[in-house]
Amino acid sequence: MSVHEAHTQVLVVGGGLGGVAAALAAARHGASVILTEEFDWLGGQLTSQGVPLDEHPWIEDFGCTASYRQLRDGMRDYYRRNYPLTPAAYAKRDLNPGAGWVSKICVEPRVGVAVLDEMLAPHRSGGRIRVLQPVRPVSAEVDGDAVRAVTVEDVRTGERTTITADYVVDATETGDLLPLTGTDYVTGFESAAETGEPSGPAGAQPENIQAVSVCFAIEHLDGDHTIDRPEQYDYWRSYAPDFWGGNLLGWAAPHPRTLEVVERHFEPNPGDDALAVFADQSLNPGDGNLWTFRRIAAKDLFEPGTYPSDITLVNWPSIDYFDGPLIDVPTDVAAARLHDARQLSLSMLYWMQTEAPRPDGGAGWPGLRLLPEVMGTADGLAMAPYHREGRRLRALETVREQDVSLAIRGEGGARRYPDSVGVGMYRIDLHPSTGGDTYIDVGAEPFEIPLGTLIPRTTTNLLAGCKNIGTTHITNGCYRLHPVEWNVGEVAGVLAATCLQDGTTPHQVHADPALVERLQSRLVADGVELRWPEHVRGY
Repeated sequence: MSVHEAHTQVLVVGGGLGGVAAALAAARHGASVILTEEFDWLGGQLTSQGVPLDEHPWIEDFGCTASYRQLRDGMRDYYRRNYPLTPAAYAKRDLNPGAGWVSKICVEPRVGVAVLDEMLAPHRSGGRIRVLQPVRPVSAEVDGDAVRAVTVEDVRTGERTTITADYVVDATETGDLLPLTGTDYVTGFESAAETGEPSGPAGAQPENIQAVSVCFAIEHLDGDHTIDRPEQYDYWRSYAPDFWGGNLLGWAAPHPRTLEVVERHFEPNPGDDALAVFADQSLNPGDGNLWTFRRIAAKDLFEPGTYPSDITLVNWPSIDYFDGPLIDVPTDVAAARLHDARQLSLSMLYWMQTEAPRPDGGAGWPGLRLLPEVMGTADGLAMAPYHREGRRLRALETVREQDVSLAIRGEGGARRYPDSVGVGMYRIDLHPSTGGDTYIDVGAEPFEIPLGTLIPRTTTNLLAGCKNIGTTHITNGCYRLHPVEWNVGEVAGVLAATCLQDGTTPHQVHADPALVERLQSRLVADGVELRWPEHVRGY
């Protein structure tokens, strides 16, 4: 096996939204960067996992970083430059190309990839950022309390590259560098005794982790596009969790907030007014018709003939895999469970094509077609599984339920942090988990991101760069979404570059209010918002 060597000032492992943001920020502040990614597409949740942006209601006006807004604006501009939009769609300032109800901007994954590549392009051409993909981390060299090198392996050839770096950002989807570097971390559900959280269990449940989903995109055409019967179809067809109120494969599922079993609707290409869709989950969850919930291409927004059908992204309760965790289990067990999760997704599609009850009294929509060309894969399933939760850093600061809960905080708003390095907002939204829990859904206040959540208690030059920050199982449910992940990564990149320039360490910065204020000034100059407007309240 050939082993190559490389050196950089900042190594970012994981090319999801947090990883890309970290690389851009570090390069913007003068650091050399190597960014690694396991899959063929950069962008993580948005692209290789296929999940449209999950955001708060005020995102068009405030509540995200300037560079995240550049990403959002860039995707709209990409459609205007490259797609034959109707004149009305082209002129719509807040264009939502998919007219999905889950987000104010639902897009095809490839558009996200293209815009991220555009944002990285000048730095890659100038040699400030080097991207290695598809590679995954396999080992790390640690000297005392510092990470000296990380070795990554090409997933196709097996060739390895050992990368030495001054600072390392773990932006992997499941916190893969934490065990490799011996950095203290937690998985699953902490005990209420440890966290003081009212929704916590009596004892710790480290294997109780939120569901994983393997998403896919579909259209609806004339003809029969039924896939081969999945090998596990009989198993998943009869799978009926105690708390579900019926079979997992179906239109009925517990309502996340009330846990009452509700019947959802499914109607492909409903002919709705795509320009009139107003996505605001604080007012309307938007999942009444699952077809339009995460629709990523609304054909009526484009010139006739551009699309033969709407395209919708399937990330619904019925494809949540919670039979067992994929994290911190033997490799063969994780692979088998990922295979099972893929079988669940294919089984849901096959059920929709052959058995699903239709409004007209019939059964099945054989015209539903998988879209490999949209997902960038041979089989039409997403390149990467959607991990809602991975390993989380035992950090200098941990955000707990009582810091953000709407019911607990009341009119006072979420906890304010003197070391705030960003903001975010989403309800605490926990999907069913491997410990047998149903949904946990708790109202939240617009919250801040404390600097201490990015910094390990001991390791001196490793930073969290995505949803592996210091949150609990519960607060991960609101800190895990796209704009927060981007904000976290951006801060990690700025902090690493700042420490390089100033000859400090993250722990020194965190311990010194003057250094925190200096970092915050740099972040504000970059367009990072540190506080919410006083009038904004949660839901």
